[in-house]
Amino acid sequence: MADTQTINDMEISERAQLMPSSPIRKLAKYADAAKRNGIHVYHLNIGQPDIKTPECAIEAVRNIDRDILEYSPSQGLLSLRTKMVGYYASYGIDLSPDEIIVTSGGSEAVMFAYMACLSPGDEVIVTDPFYANYMAFAISCGAIIKSVKTTIENGFRLPSVEEFEKQITPKTKAIMICNPNNPTGYLYSKQEMFQIRDIVKKYNLYLFSDEVYRDFIYTKRPYISACHLEGIEDNVVLIDSVSKRYSECGIRIGTLITKNKAVREAVMKFCQARLSPPLLGQIVAEASMQTPAQYMEDVYDEYLSRRNFLIDGLNQIPGVYSPTPMGAFYTMVRLPVDDAEKFCAWCLTDFQYEGQTIMMAPGSGFYTSPEEGRDEVRLAYILNKDDLGKALIVLRKALEAYNEK
Repeated sequence: MADTQTINDMEISERAQLMPSSPIRKLAKYADAAKRNGIHVYHLNIGQPDIKTPECAIEAVRNIDRDILEYSPSQGLLSLRTKMVGYYASYGIDLSPDEIIVTSGGSEAVMFAYMACLSPGDEVIVTDPFYANYMAFAISCGAIIKSVKTTIENGFRLPSVEEFEKQITPKTKAIMICNPNNPTGYLYSKQEMFQIRDIVKKYNLYLFSDEVYRDFIYTKRPYISACHLEGIEDNVVLIDSVSKRYSECGIRIGTLITKNKAVREAVMKFCQARLSPPLLGQIVAEASMQTPAQYMEDVYDEYLSRRNFLIDGLNQIPGVYSPTPMGAFYTMVRLPVDDAEKFCAWCLTDFQYEGQTIMMAPGSGFYTSPEEGRDEVRLAYILNKDDLGKALIVLRKALEAYNEK
C-alpha cells in the first residue's frame, strides 16, 4: 500500500503551475452559486451565441444513418475538406483538400501549430490584449509569449513596425494574430496586414493567423486574410473553426490550413497521435456547408444590430468606455473600478438587481501582465437585444452600488 505522506508530498508539474486560469470561465463557480440561489445571470463572459444552429445541421444529427460510429481519417473526412475548399474560395483563398487539416476545434489547431513549429524556449509575438488560450497553449508546448501593446484609447490599432522589432530576438519564431480580433473586435486594415507580412518576411517567421470570425466584419474594408499575402505563403498557418460561423460550438470542429508541406507533415504526426477529430462533429460541419445564404445574412444583421445597441448603451453609463469593434462579437470595456476582477466576482457573489446579475470576463486575463487591463472587461454581445438591455441596466446599477461601498 502506498505511503499516504508520500502521496501528499507529490507535486503537480511546473507546466501545470504556470498554466493560467481562463478569464472567461474562472468565475463560473460563483455564477453557478448565484443561479442556485435563484438569481438570473446574464452571461456576457463567453462567446456562446444564443443564435440557433442552422436547421440543416440539426437535421444531420437527427438523421445519422450508420451502423458503426467509426474513426475518421486523422486529417478529417475528405468529403468535408473538399466542401471547405469551396467555402474558402468564396473569400478568395485558393486551397486543395490536402492543405486543410480538420482539428478538434480551433483550439486544437492552435495547439498543433505551436507544437509543430515551435521548440521549447521559442518565442511568439502577440498583440496585447489577446485571446487568453494562446498563452495556455504556449505554456503547454514550452514556448514563450512576448507582446506588443495596443491601447483602448486608439481602438487597439496595430503598433508600429518598430514596436514589433523591439520584441524580436534570435528565439523569435512566430507572430500570432487574430483577425477580426478576440477580445477587442479590431479588424486589421490592408496596410496593417502588409506591415505584418513585411516583418514575417524580413525575419523569416511563421504567421499564425486565427480567422475564426471572418464572417462577422462590420466595415466596408476588404477582408484581408493571411492567405492573401503574397511572398509568405509557406510562412502562414491559418486557424479556423465552424463554431461561431454556424453557432455550433459544441461540435468541436476546426481547421489548420497551410501550404507548407513540412508543417502539414509535422502536424499530421500529432493528428495521428490523437487518432481522429470527432466523427459526429464532422458530419454536422459538412451538413452546415449547405446553410442558406439568407441564414448567414440574418445572423450578420443580428450581430451588427446587437453591437450597435450594446456599444451605445455602454457609452451612456457614467465612467464607462468602449470603442466600436469592427468585427467578431466582443468588445473590451473600460469600467470606473479599481479592480475589474474583484468587481466581476462581486457582481456574482454580493450583488443582484431585481433578481438579476451579470457575468463578465476580467480584462487582465487577456494581457501578458496581470497588471494590465485591471479596469477592463471583455463583453460578448451574444444575447438578444432584450437581454442585452437588461444586462446594461444591471451593469449600471452594479457600478453605482460598488462605487458607493
